[in-house]
Formats: sequence, C-alpha cells, structure tokens
Amino acid sequence: MQVTRTDKSSTHVNLIISADQYDLTPIKNHVLGHFADKVKVPGFREGTAPAALVEKHVDQRALSDEFIEHALNQLYGKAIDQEKLRPAAKPEVQLKKFVPFTDLEFEAQLDVIGPIKLPDYKKIKLAKKPVEVTTADVNGVIKSLQRRLAERQPVERPAKDSDEVVIDFLGSDKDGKTIAGVEGKDYPLQLGSAEYQTVPGNGNFIPGFEENLIGVKPGDKKEFTITFPQDYGVATLQNKPVTFSVEVKKVSEVFEPKVDSEFAAKVGPFKTLAELKADIKKQLQIEKQQQAKQQYENELINKISDQSEVDVPKSLVEEQLDRGEEDEKRNLAYRGQSWQDHLNEEGVTEQEHRERKRPEAERRVQAGLVLSEIAEQENISITQEELDIRLHELRGRYQDPQMQAELDKSENQRQVASQLMTEKTVAKLVVYATSSK
Repeated sequence: MQVTRTDKSSTHVNLIISADQYDLTPIKNHVLGHFADKVKVPGFREGTAPAALVEKHVDQRALSDEFIEHALNQLYGKAIDQEKLRPAAKPEVQLKKFVPFTDLEFEAQLDVIGPIKLPDYKKIKLAKKPVEVTTADVNGVIKSLQRRLAERQPVERPAKDSDEVVIDFLGSDKDGKTIAGVEGKDYPLQLGSAEYQTVPGNGNFIPGFEENLIGVKPGDKKEFTITFPQDYGVATLQNKPVTFSVEVKKVSEVFEPKVDSEFAAKVGPFKTLAELKADIKKQLQIEKQQQAKQQYENELINKISDQSEVDVPKSLVEEQLDRGEEDEKRNLAYRGQSWQDHLNEEGVTEQEHRERKRPEAERRVQAGLVLSEIAEQENISITQEELDIRLHELRGRYQDPQMQAELDKSENQRQVASQLMTEKTVAKLVVYATSSK
C-alpha cells in the first residue's frame, strides 16, 4: 500500500491511497468468506467450498461492491495509523481506479485534529470561592412557600397591591403586530411580586407592568405601552416600546399563612419551624455547592484552554453548532414556540443565528480537544467496570423503556464513557489547581 499525503492546512489533509494485488488478495478472500454460505457450489456443502470456486459462482457485481467497501475501510484505517492522523470527522472518499482485485486507488479528504500545545497546566492555580447560604436566602424560600400555600378569595373590588389577578395578555409592536412569546392565557400574577413572576418565554415581567394593573376589576380590559429595559434578554425588544392588551379574568385577595410550626407541618414532615428552616438551608447548601462546583470547573477549563494553542477543525465546530440548534429547537417545541417564531423574535436569519453561536461553539470544541489531550498525557482511561456502574445508575434514574433501550446502544454507551473520561480528567485538573505545590 502506498500513501501520498498533502496537508491542505493544519486541520485538513488529502490522502491518495493505492494498493496492489498483494494488499487486495487477503481482503478478497475475507469477503468471499461472507458469500460461502450463500452460494451453492456443486459437490460441496454450503460453507465448505474453496474460495476460488466460490468466486466463480458468486454474483460478480455483489462481490465487487462488498469488496470495495471493505477495501476502502481497511486501507483507510491503515493509512490513518501509518500517517499518525487523528480524524475529526468521516472522510470524503472518491474512488479513482479499480481493476478487480489487483489494483485500487482512492482519494480521502478529511479534517484532522492538529497539534495541540498545552500550557503547564499542573501549575495553573484557581482558588475555590466559599459557598454561603444566608438568612435572606432561606427567607426567600419561606416567602415562596407562603405564596404557594396562600388562600385566595375572589373579590369584585378594584385590585390592590398584594392581590392576585388572573389575566390574558398580548404584546404588540408599534405597527400593531403581535410579538411572538409576549402573551399569556389565564395567567396568575400577584401584584407587587415581580421577582416571582415571569412572562412565558421572556424572563421577568418588565418594570411598570404590574403598576398598570392596580385598580382593575374583573372583566376590565386595559391597554398600555411600556418600554422594555435596555438590558432585556431578547435583543430585539431592548429599549423598544410594546403595547400590552390585558383582559382581567379574576381578582383575588391573597391570605398568606402565618409562618409557624403549623405552617412547617403543611410544607412537609416537620414538627417545628426551625426544622423546616434547617432543611431549607441544607437543600440550598447542596444546590449552591453544585452550582459553585460547575462554575469552578468551567472557569478552570476555560483558563487552561485559553492558554493552549489549538487549531480547531471546522467540521467539529459545525457538529457542535448542529447539536446546539437541535437542543434549542427541542426546548422551543416544548414551550410551544416554532423555530421561525424564535428567529423572528430575535430579529435574525437562520444563518445569522448560527454565526452568532459560532464563537461559543469554537470555545467548546477547543476545550474538549484540550481535555482529550490532557487525558492522553495523564494516561486517564475508563474501565468496563466504571462504565457498567454509570450505566446502572442511569438505568435506575430513567425508568422509561425507550430510555432504557437507548442506553443499550453502543453509540450512546460511547457517549457515556466519553463523559466519564471528561469527569475524571477535570477531577485531576482540580487536584492540580487546588494543591499547594
């Protein structure tokens, strides 16, 4: 086998691979073995005829097709090993020449992972920030529980602060066109509690919305215009006036329960208010520690990645962008919003949306390549036992038969193994980053 290599760039390689009869005969004999049980050769039981006789009785087109498939795969694999390449994606293969079983030549163009220059990551330090649960944090949860357990008494009087109003609302732009996502049906809103309320799909109710509902009564319809904040989450709505049409379905006075031992018993298996607060503090501590751990690891990975030199293959970035779009589309579908409505809401084309996500995709891919290189240098591996334990945990977490079946697929098990490898690598980096040496 001969391989002619041309490096088009640090991440794109062109290979011309040629093979003669010496290379191809073993492949042909292997493929003929696949046909031995399917071909009837006079004088021989199925599967016992010599390869030369099987070849005479087999369909030549079928033999050539399967031979070429096996030859391309096998010779490509050998060429990759010979050239010490790390493919980033499937190659584009073009058959150039084929003289049955004696001469074959093909071209393979592929993206590869180029050289990765790591910093001295063992010396990169990053201090962990302390996690603290404050009295205000606990009281915030208590307040939320009060609202959840509150009794609501419908009233006919004008709504006042702390009342709950049930409304239909619709937002439109200056031309009267409805804005996708800025709408709600039978939406319960407690006046004076903006920090607990959300406009579906768009974050918090903007300042001024609730104030416009003070004084409304059941059956009232009201229209008012509010300018969205400059730092609003949706770029197309920042600093833009939106006219809201609101219909009031119900006004209720809210009677929040007193915060005492009886209240604690309604919330859960607690005998005293102190027990409830202790449990809330414990749960908040766990949540904050998990958030802090994730934030710390991301910061550490980015710090190491930013000091690394990596040429990121374009194909890996495109794959990352594709996965991100698929996840985003699933989330939008779950919220009942179409992809096109989302693009309209953002005020961008599909290509503009993709390009806006590209820098983050490149950053993610680079970080992944850096972690893979570190795992190789640290000789980190995943044992079958470790994989089996994680799969067992996942099967216990997902009882859905469809999810169970997904975990049996080899490609999904490879993803689980890859995640385990990442976790072990990051854990090693955390040890280096927090040690005093």
